[in-house]
Amino acid sequence: MKIFKQVTANNIELAPYPFKKELAMEAYLIENEEILALDNDNFSEVAVLDEEIALKKGRRDRDGRIDILTSYGAEYLSIIELKLNQINESTLNQLENYLDQREQILEIGKYWEEEVKPKWIGVVVGTSISAELQEKLNNGYKYNDIPIAGIVLNRYRSSDNNIFVVSDTYFSYKYSEKDYSKFTYKNKAYNKARLVNEIVREFVDLNPTATFSKLKEVFPKQIQGSFGVFDKLSRAEEIYSNWGHKRHYIKPTETINLGDGEIIATCNQWNPHNIADFIENAKKLGYEIEVK
Repeated sequence: MKIFKQVTANNIELAPYPFKKELAMEAYLIENEEILALDNDNFSEVAVLDEEIALKKGRRDRDGRIDILTSYGAEYLSIIELKLNQINESTLNQLENYLDQREQILEIGKYWEEEVKPKWIGVVVGTSISAELQEKLNNGYKYNDIPIAGIVLNRYRSSDNNIFVVSDTYFSYKYSEKDYSKFTYKNKAYNKARLVNEIVREFVDLNPTATFSKLKEVFPKQIQGSFGVFDKLSRAEEIYSNWGHKRHYIKPTETINLGDGEIIATCNQWNPHNIADFIENAKKLGYEIEVK
């Protein structure tokens, strides 16, 4: 269970405070996209890209409109289907209809800039889940090889009007080495983006005089691609401000301070291809990394 609170409180009696409209739930998720994270590996770096996208023949008998489009790192695009009530087989069927028309999304807007085509995942979100759908998702259900996840989202209000949102995630993805998604470094597990952050951070710790330009030589931009392995924090924040999508780790606990006073932010956009290049480069520097 993942709990996202707007305030911190203990021993407070909570009363149900449901979303009155689907658009209200949608707005909350857009503002709190981290709730849509599904695990700590491939599906942890989530970014909302757009909402209310019209699809031709999105339903079996008519056009449709997907609620939210997200990305998970630089590997997956996801269609999110919302319901104000229970998610069930009917909700799943609707999501599957949209997934059948997923190629339209790549033609409608510039949602994908990677050289490699995106993988897809579908997510249904509601306030409860049927027993049948819960069992199916917990058993790793896929639709035409597309993983499907479910999230149950409920909102509560305390007597002093603080708001709490509680989410339960139903998702089972069987990782293998070919996914290139889980790594071990110094007996600690990391996903792609967190591994990069840790290796760059350790290199800086061991080389305190390293400047921004020197670090660019050690971890060349082409390893990651368009965003580079890292960038100045100011530039990373500018990208987030202009696009509304986080492409770097920009929290104070995630950024890295260089000896020349510069603060950098490592990129969180990784896929099996560019992370393989990063690991190859790191191994040349003496770092021992294992694929789980």
